[in-house]
Amino acid sequence: MTRIDDTFARLKAEGKKAFVTYVMAGDPSYDASFEVVKGLPAAGVDIIELGLPFTDPMADGSTIQLAGQRALEAGMTLEKTLQMVRDFRALDDTTPIVLMGYYNPIYSRGVDQFLADATDAGIDGLIIVDLPPEEDSELCIPAQAAGLNFIRLATPTTDAKRLPAVLKNTSGFVYYVSITGITGAAEAQAADVAPEVARIKADTDLPLVVGFGVKTPETAQAIAAVADGTVVGSAIVERIGKGESAADVLAFVKSLADGAHRA
Repeated sequence: MTRIDDTFARLKAEGKKAFVTYVMAGDPSYDASFEVVKGLPAAGVDIIELGLPFTDPMADGSTIQLAGQRALEAGMTLEKTLQMVRDFRALDDTTPIVLMGYYNPIYSRGVDQFLADATDAGIDGLIIVDLPPEEDSELCIPAQAAGLNFIRLATPTTDAKRLPAVLKNTSGFVYYVSITGITGAAEAQAADVAPEVARIKADTDLPLVVGFGVKTPETAQAIAAVADGTVVGSAIVERIGKGESAADVLAFVKSLADGAHRA
């Protein structure tokens, strides 16, 4: 059982849905980013997705692309991202952290070294958006052997033929992308999401959380009501990009968390 498994079991026992947030590590600086990250659990966040800055984030819209650029320009690296997790774990040993990003920085470090460092730092899971199921031997299977959940994305275009491959080695939870396209695009619609969630859950016992296009407490509530939880990323990252204080960002996060937990 990982922290992710424990969190979903606790939430289910409490009759609550999961609220998951994404923030970019190191945006706009290490200290400013960590001020937000360490405040997320108290704002109601159940699972933290921590973005690993990368120069070519193909799945992300301009909001998260710019966040990654700001982080890289501020000197953020994979090593500093791992250090941020260590610093967080010194304060919080229960909230799950999922590292989300692209394979190149991990490949450059070496898979075995990365997995040893990630588990030592206190990372619980990985979402690596540019590694398809056909490449599971590259990172997914070694990560699970190291005790990390490997979380896969399903999308509106993941049809019945493709879905078994997506689910095969997934663990922790399934992340359903509510819209076709990049992060930060259209608003998610619960009426569109509900039948897709039901379709995927018919083939897996894993929790299913929905992200992309969730920007308000009302949408967070509506989406969480038809799934096991919801994810908000770009709407939070956008406020960080505008220079809002950590306190203001966290107040917004709490409003979203309250919405999701009302579902």
